[in-house]
Formats: sequence, structure tokens, C-alpha cells
Amino acid sequence: MTDVTTDVNGYPSLATTHHGQTRPAHNARMALDAPGMTRRTALSLPPNMSLTAWSRLGRQIFIISDSSAWWLGDWLIYGQAQYPDRYKRAIAETSLDYQTLRNYAWVARQFSLSRRREKLSFQHHAEVASLPEPEQDIWLNRAEKGAWSRNELRRRIKAERNGGVADEVTHIQMNVIAEQKKRWQEAAESTEQDLLVWMVSNLDRAALAALEAREAAARSDALPQSA
Repeated sequence: MTDVTTDVNGYPSLATTHHGQTRPAHNARMALDAPGMTRRTALSLPPNMSLTAWSRLGRQIFIISDSSAWWLGDWLIYGQAQYPDRYKRAIAETSLDYQTLRNYAWVARQFSLSRRREKLSFQHHAEVASLPEPEQDIWLNRAEKGAWSRNELRRRIKAERNGGVADEVTHIQMNVIAEQKKRWQEAAESTEQDLLVWMVSNLDRAALAALEAREAAARSDALPQSA
């Protein structure tokens, strides 16, 4: 049976002992409904399951799934601090994707434990992770009070940035050689940024520099030529 310790709202809950180990915050435990129902690649539900039980189970599964992003992010941060010369090799020996882990860790670093909102998903936090801390809190407060979805939070942030009109999102697919990706990844890590955030930031800077150079050249061409 797969057991999940939860609070009264069905949220998994753990406390830390003075030995640094985790233990249930209280004695109430909740199973994912039936012995032997969970497998690595399957969830088998019992017949005649009530709607209430089915709905509660789905909520528990979602919370565990969402929590795992925080757990993996904190896990990588710990590995980087404790085993700086060995953690990459250890990860390579697992089936975990390093870039995905780095994304989780990057978000986790932006939010101390006291600033993580239990009523909001990891993806809510990821949406505001690149903002200054005061703005992060403003948007997370709004999302929590308004019960916004992650997509609604994203839409509202973009709308405010554009005077009430959200940007049209364009998806860009790139094919790069492995050496390029490795070089970019190392550069992003050196600035403690997520790879995608680093790429967008540098592309924006390069674009602005190119446009400013073009405008400067145009102004120079418009000047009267000396005899």
C-alpha cells in the first residue's frame, strides 16, 4: 500500500526531527486507496470507487507530482553544495535529465522555504522566478487570492507589462550542435541562470545592440558630408 501523510485538506505533510530526519507531522495517514494499486507505470483503481474518493485521490496524486519538482530542485542544490566534483557523474548514472533538474533547482533557489506557497503549484512559482523578489510576492499573492491557474497568472503578468494587452506567444524551435549547447549551458551555470532565461536575456541584449548600431549608422549617413 502506498501511504501519504496529509493534513486536513489532503496536502502531504512532513516535519523535521532534531536528527534532521523527516517524520509525519501528525498521526493521520492516508493511503492511495487500495493495496497493490500503484506501479511504476500504472495506477489500478478498485471497482465502484466513489466520486469523492476518486476526486480526493486525484488531488493527492497532483500534490505529490507537484511536490516532486521542489524535492528534485532542493536535492540537486544539496548535491551541488555537498559534492561539487561528483554530483554530475552521479546524475549521469541515473535516468534523470540534468537540464530538467537544473530548471527545478533554479526555481527552488529563487524561493526560500518560507516564501513557497503551498496553495500554488511549482509552475506558479516558475512563472515569476525571474522577477525581482518584491514582484514575485505581489504576483503570488494575487494568484493565491484569485485562485488563478498557472496560465492565468502568465496571462495577467504579460497583460500588465503591455498596458493590459497580453503578448502573442511564438514558439521557436532550434537545432544546435552538442558543443554549442554544452558551451551555453556552462555559461548559464556560471551566472546561476536557467539555460532558457540566459538565452533569451543574451539574445535581447544582442538584438538591442544591433538595432542601436544600425540607428547610429543611419544617423551618421544622414550627416552632411564635408567637401
